[in-house]
Amino acid sequence: MFDSHLALLLDQAVALVNTLTDGHARGRPYTAPRGADLADAVDTAIPRTASSLPRAIDAEQAAYLTETAGRMREVFQAVQDDRPDAAATTVNDLLRDTGARPRLDRSEAGPWQLHFHGPDDSFAAGSSASCTTALALAVGGGLAGRLGVCRAERCDRVYVDTSRNAARHFCSTACQNRTKAAAFRARQQPG
Repeated sequence: MFDSHLALLLDQAVALVNTLTDGHARGRPYTAPRGADLADAVDTAIPRTASSLPRAIDAEQAAYLTETAGRMREVFQAVQDDRPDAAATTVNDLLRDTGARPRLDRSEAGPWQLHFHGPDDSFAAGSSASCTTALALAVGGGLAGRLGVCRAERCDRVYVDTSRNAARHFCSTACQNRTKAAAFRARQQPG
């Protein structure tokens, strides 16, 4: 299915979308962090240990990541709505706009690693390009069905289904349990 590098980048895409976009999470309204809280939110979404890019997240980079997260959300939603052409179009636009390009880089005394950004790109540009490329590989590699939007009521958080049988429908166990409990209560109603 997904190799470890691709899985890491897809996890980062999910974290950025779920952290930086407004909507609903686990049955409650969710407002994405703004202003001074945005840099900390990005650090939570993509921990410093998960990226070798330099991290100086100013207001401009935070805005760039927020815009990218909103556009990546469109990809997940298009896949969920069975609109593959819309998903592909959005991914292609993101690839162009982020300047994504594959290249091999060697870390100090380490092996060669595949990156999807230039050596001098900012953290925001590099992260956006990498996450976008991961979405492109999923959508164009026959794994688009593994991208999803939570099906629980009042939740629109996204996820990547890494289960063996591709049966995931929820962003979290909490949403799955909430949905099952509601269905159980509905069955118990006299009627």
